[in-house]
Amino acid sequence: MHDHKIKVLVVEDEASIRRFITLNLEMAGYEVGEAASGEEALAMLTVFLPDLLVLDLMLPGINGLEVCRHIRETMPEPLIIMLTAKGQDTDKIMGLELGADDYMVKPFNPFELIARIKAMLRRRNRFETVRTIYTYGNLHLDIAANKLLRDNREVELTPTEYSILKMFMENPGKALKREEILNAVWGEDYFGDTKTLDVHIRRLREKIEDNPSEPWYIKTVWGSGYRWQPEFDGRVP
Repeated sequence: MHDHKIKVLVVEDEASIRRFITLNLEMAGYEVGEAASGEEALAMLTVFLPDLLVLDLMLPGINGLEVCRHIRETMPEPLIIMLTAKGQDTDKIMGLELGADDYMVKPFNPFELIARIKAMLRRRNRFETVRTIYTYGNLHLDIAANKLLRDNREVELTPTEYSILKMFMENPGKALKREEILNAVWGEDYFGDTKTLDVHIRRLREKIEDNPSEPWYIKTVWGSGYRWQPEFDGRVP
């Protein structure tokens, strides 16, 4: 998919900020839609069909968190970058918990936003020419179909969750450092913190583990990162 075909929906109630973001994205070659409220964003979703949303959290009426929740419940494919104000740590975490892929704190450099978008789209558009299926216990990840089955039932994953899980399954038994995962999944020009990764890991565990608080598959390597556990010790899923 070429950049000029990528659709980005900018959801921001402050007109000057919205136009500033839109102009920079248009100059970078993206097709941009604008929404000034959560209600307007939800109405545009099925009409504009964005590949990615730049979503402000502090919106009048339906706020950004509710918009994020709705998107993840109805259409898991679009990537979501949240915009937050300084000091909104709780909202940041909540947004990631609801399925946002990344966040940026205002004010920000538009070039960094575009770099983040490009890295996320590169990650999403990677594909395998050979059909590959990873099977661990009761989990089956089909790379060609972009699909995860748990006990033969499909599990809905966000694009970021899928990328993290794929990286784990491709590196069984290897202790992956947080920075290593961030670079591979978010891009080497990522300026966010490791907290973003930890929230995604927690969400992923809730979707694939029988007991997320005592994970079988995704082990924590204290002080370092995480490891995908390839041994099952005779366990029958």
